[in-house]
Amino acid sequence: MFNRRDGLGEYIASPSSFPTDVVIYHNENFVVINDLYPKATVHLLLLPRSASKSHLHPFEAFKDREFLSLVRSEVSQLRDLAAKELRRLLGKHSALDRPREEALDARVPPATIPPGRDWTSEILVGVHAHPSMNHLHVHLISKDRHSPCLRHRKHYNSFSTPFFVPLDDLPLTETNVRMHPGREGYLQKDFECWRCGKGFGNKFKQLKEHLDREFEEWKSI
Repeated sequence: MFNRRDGLGEYIASPSSFPTDVVIYHNENFVVINDLYPKATVHLLLLPRSASKSHLHPFEAFKDREFLSLVRSEVSQLRDLAAKELRRLLGKHSALDRPREEALDARVPPATIPPGRDWTSEILVGVHAHPSMNHLHVHLISKDRHSPCLRHRKHYNSFSTPFFVPLDDLPLTETNVRMHPGREGYLQKDFECWRCGKGFGNKFKQLKEHLDREFEEWKSI
């Protein structure tokens, strides 16, 4: 039996007991799941299964360069998987993907299929400076922050301020300000659009309405 903060432990302990729309895949070292409360169109969690690492804070766990390299290797494959899912969901709306879609739909496809939009670049990979769950996990999340599960300040700012630490920035030095998210007040910061930089103060409803418009423009690129 797992309490809420230990909820990710269920997936690590028994990944085969979950349907494939919950646990995407698992292997000896990792379990990959769809976030139960996604904060964007695509939101995956990579869960390391290492008993010596799974209960460590990410800043501590990723001081181990060999372990960090193992995670980065898995992320490189998983990011491609996340990008493919993002393309599946949104590609039909994208101007950059249109030549590719037309080529694939052609009665006689051309010898070379246009690459289309680089959806991989639309996937963020990182950890929270103060995770809400006890088990070590890495977020792979599309940039859009467009989801009915994104409901309040903490949800938005946890992915839109330095509270979200890119995996490529790890390990942090002890003097890095992101080591002290509470002191820096990241979650209490005024809202700023992730895409255009427009400020919204503490007006979450206005931010959400703006994010809806930004989502429509972003997906159509």
